[in-house]
Amino acid sequence: MANKTYQRVYTRLESITKATVSLNAGAVGNDELATVDGRLSQVVKCKGNAVTLQVFEGTEGIPTDAHVSFQGAPPTLKVSESLSGRFFNAYGKPIDGGPEVEGEEREIGGPSVNPYKRRQPSELIPTGIAGIDLNNTLVSGQKIPFFADPDQPYNKVMADVALRADVDKIILGGMGLSNDDYLFFRHEFEAAGALDKIVSFVNTTENPPVERLLIPDMALAAAEYFAVDKNEKVLVLLTDMTLYADALSIVSNRMDQIPSKDSMPGSLYSDLAKIYEKAVQLPSGGSITIIAVTTLNDGDITHAIPDNTGYITEGQLFLRADSDSGKVIVDPFRSLSRLKQLVQGKKTREDHSQVMNAGVRLYADAKNAKTKLENGFDLSDYDLRCLDYAKEYATRLLSIDVNIKIDEMLDTAWELFAKYFSPAETGIKQALIDKYWRGN
Repeated sequence: MANKTYQRVYTRLESITKATVSLNAGAVGNDELATVDGRLSQVVKCKGNAVTLQVFEGTEGIPTDAHVSFQGAPPTLKVSESLSGRFFNAYGKPIDGGPEVEGEEREIGGPSVNPYKRRQPSELIPTGIAGIDLNNTLVSGQKIPFFADPDQPYNKVMADVALRADVDKIILGGMGLSNDDYLFFRHEFEAAGALDKIVSFVNTTENPPVERLLIPDMALAAAEYFAVDKNEKVLVLLTDMTLYADALSIVSNRMDQIPSKDSMPGSLYSDLAKIYEKAVQLPSGGSITIIAVTTLNDGDITHAIPDNTGYITEGQLFLRADSDSGKVIVDPFRSLSRLKQLVQGKKTREDHSQVMNAGVRLYADAKNAKTKLENGFDLSDYDLRCLDYAKEYATRLLSIDVNIKIDEMLDTAWELFAKYFSPAETGIKQALIDKYWRGN
């Protein structure tokens, strides 16, 4: 930060909108922090000496002769091992009653890692959730979102992933969390005795929405410290990216920018990519894996937010309520991990990909049988077995509340195959059937 003695102070605003102020000022940098009438602000546009500042708390009551003081630097985060176990706001200030963190001050929102320094992801990240580990296996350095309707328990899933994932550090970036959600995360982490490996940056519904825009950059600055400096495996959890995009839209609209699809700013793709592209597997062994939540409007994946997200990320995990089992499941038809083949059968058991394919194919046959039933067609014996299998498969393997290791997931799948089908009906290679079939 610039020394306050040398801060540039201005007292004339050219224009004021709901979220921004504009003035003439020299030698101002993009993203630089400032205070406007005592309120923290950030430069969002520079054109010659014409400068536009985004005022995080809003501009209501700010006079045209307000004091504007530029701080000479963009937002920063002090990084050190003492970040662990702490909760911070969007500015990196403690909200858990603990002391300020001492450490090296680093700018947030910098460029992603040079592609030359990246290597192909190859490390498995188990979560204990079979709908992920069995069918959509995660790999270190991957970027992948949960797509979920707002009424789905996605924050519980995120907390479960945080507590089960085999990583060195978890960084939580919470945007637009209710106080109940914030307290839920805090209680879950404390109760599990896992605070020492978790760092949380939280913006609640009581905070200005535009503060959400700082949360991912704060979370990723902390992640880069642990991954790059400390060679640790870091998992970044971001929830909810839809509320992040809504904050982008608020600022864009208040700056009178022409909106793009679904009232989102035209920069949405690059704004999201700037975050997701921080996912990386480093040659040193450190990694940043990003799992984010994107809430949907009535399941609409064509909306600009999930649509753009799908182009950037390496798959998606789709949560839905399953009417047959009464469980919330990771939908095997709409979920995809584009990197799973990098670890399946290499870091997991040899039968993994064959079991996964057979399990989903038989589940698809059950869906076809259900359609026949709804349309009044007679069901074959195979159809009836598929329906029984599907209910147990959803309950024991697709449900988000299943917490078992991958070998146990595979054994459970073999058990279900033997219970409802003949070996030939599974379509699995004979060599694997000879080795793993669990029938009598």
